[in-house]
Amino acid sequence: MTTEFAVGIDLGTTNSVLAYSSLDSEDAEIQLLPIPQLVAAGTVDAKKALPSFLYIPTETEKSGKAFALPWEDHPAVTTGELAHKQAADLPTRTVVSAKSWLCHNRVDRHEPILPWGAGEDIPKVSPVSAAQQYLAHLVAAWDTAHPDAPLAQQHVVLTVPASFDASARDLTREAALAAGLPEDFVLLEEPQAALYAYLAAAGDAWRKELSVGDILLVCDVGGGTTDFTLIEVNEEEGELTLERRAVGNHLLVGGDNMDLALAHQAAAQFAKKGTQLDAWQSVSLWHACRNAKETIFAAEGPDTHPVTVLGRGSKLIGGTVSIDMDCKKSASLLLDGFFPKCDITEKPQAAATSGFQEIGLPFEADTAVTRHLAAFLSAQGDGEAVQPTRLLFNGGVFKAAELRKRLQQTIAGWSEVKPKLLDGEHDLDYAVARGAAYYARAKQGRGIRIRGGTSHAYYVGIETSGPAIPGVPRPLRALCVAALGMEEGTEVDVPSAEIGLVVGQPAQFRFFSSATRRDDQPGSVIASWTTDEITETDPLEATLPASAETDEGYVPVKFHAKITELGMFELWGVSTTNDGRWKLEFNVRAN
Repeated sequence: MTTEFAVGIDLGTTNSVLAYSSLDSEDAEIQLLPIPQLVAAGTVDAKKALPSFLYIPTETEKSGKAFALPWEDHPAVTTGELAHKQAADLPTRTVVSAKSWLCHNRVDRHEPILPWGAGEDIPKVSPVSAAQQYLAHLVAAWDTAHPDAPLAQQHVVLTVPASFDASARDLTREAALAAGLPEDFVLLEEPQAALYAYLAAAGDAWRKELSVGDILLVCDVGGGTTDFTLIEVNEEEGELTLERRAVGNHLLVGGDNMDLALAHQAAAQFAKKGTQLDAWQSVSLWHACRNAKETIFAAEGPDTHPVTVLGRGSKLIGGTVSIDMDCKKSASLLLDGFFPKCDITEKPQAAATSGFQEIGLPFEADTAVTRHLAAFLSAQGDGEAVQPTRLLFNGGVFKAAELRKRLQQTIAGWSEVKPKLLDGEHDLDYAVARGAAYYARAKQGRGIRIRGGTSHAYYVGIETSGPAIPGVPRPLRALCVAALGMEEGTEVDVPSAEIGLVVGQPAQFRFFSSATRRDDQPGSVIASWTTDEITETDPLEATLPASAETDEGYVPVKFHAKITELGMFELWGVSTTNDGRWKLEFNVRAN
């Protein structure tokens, strides 16, 4: 009999992890898959995590054996530890933060644009292809270790940021299927996965620690992103239940920003010693500061930490240049720059804007995680900020006890409620993958599930009719087609007037979403809104063949919305005159 496994995959911005558990036993342990990967040219080793970096070898490197893997002799790209190291030495041939590009709708995510900013002579890959490569590496590692139980036949859960909208999830699914994941794999939000890891470790004890009315804040700060999620404890038929209440925006601020801040500080020290670092050395310094961060926050660490980069220039070829970083000063830089104490009424500071801006990832102008959190909690309450009663930290940044303490103190200062940390040891590096594996078991009826449904309400923009005015676009109204929290496996006919669906040419629907509007239901029409509450994402598009029955050039339709069992959002145009139905696909190419 073939063994069945529950598999959880954390496709991380900085690291990717695969955890699994056998379904042959009720109490099978959740384990991590050792992932073979290149750690140096010609050297393969198995690690618990696969760094989410992709290196594009030169033609000479491809032709040799130095980049061979156990399952592939001449890979076109390489991922993992070696690629991570190459990011310092050859940054223009290395892809980083590919996952963050998946939700950046101002670029064509199917186009080969990464490494971003690399010259025309460097081969490039698309954000979707990069994500596919990371997942394909995990699939190959699993299949090599379990030849009798290929991953395509297992129960797989893949995690995504809670803030990923429907189109970003669609792109993630596209990459996953191309990599070899099973057709019925399920998407799960990362903060929920972190909580599932806690539930897996706590067993039934969680019911004694949490009470009805508790509001749990999951604060996830990883290498490249920050995500917030609120989960509420309720009761149903005498049993405690968990329900996801709100998610925050996808914030591009995290450990990488901290490393860059340290690198900027270190560069100033190098300059005082008469060493001006060039662009190549600056990137190398950024990566060197990743390791320095752990020493800086060590409980009984040294007063200084040496930072070294390779020398450049005729007098320094083959040598190095070094400075001693003041650990106390550096710790203050990160605490006050990323976790400053602030008031609950404060909002993230807006950056001064220029008429000319480089197109790239929309990094946060304000690096203060605490101000972003204050704005998130304020946006979720009815006039007053939500007051969490429990805290769960996730992400490698919170390995530093000082950062956890600072954030907890700041939140405690916002209300009379002093939130408590969930008990137990928390695995900050691998919790998301472990939690996803637990959820894969829960999907088979072997664990508690967090309720929540969709993390966003979805809307289609409807252009109003009326006389045209030169130079003035017709007013746009937002028609809600899916409510926030719509459960998996449910569908609804959207009440509305008939909408004309153009035939014979692409018909485009402007598409919007909101993570805060809880009262909007399918059929609700919003005449005006702010970008803080409703934001525009990728449009929906359909091309219908013209026929003799459609002389007007359009088909009158109404909308039908569906959240599949796999957690994917679908929108259909349903003819009001015949039995025609058209699935409206996301147009995730350049707008």
